[in-house]
Amino acid sequence: MNIPNWYELALLALAAFRVWKLLSEDLILEGPREAMLTHFPSVKLIDFLECPWCLGAHVSLLWWIAYEIWPHWTVVVAVPWAISALVGLIAKAASE
Repeated sequence: MNIPNWYELALLALAAFRVWKLLSEDLILEGPREAMLTHFPSVKLIDFLECPWCLGAHVSLLWWIAYEIWPHWTVVVAVPWAISALVGLIAKAASE
């Protein structure tokens, strides 16, 4: 089993956050989210998609599994996602 160092862990965590944000809140996927909820109407599904503890846990688990299988390449792929997360968080903080 591979254990990430602090730097890899930070990249993986930021990447997981960014993917969760993309799937649950970003406007670019609003259409597919609404279509899915129209086909599968469920309060539980809506709660799952919007919950960082629910969907976020599953997204994080996928990043962890990928890291266990391909440690180097998972971190390489995580870098742009992590940078994107930081840009979004900094922009949000700067606008408040």
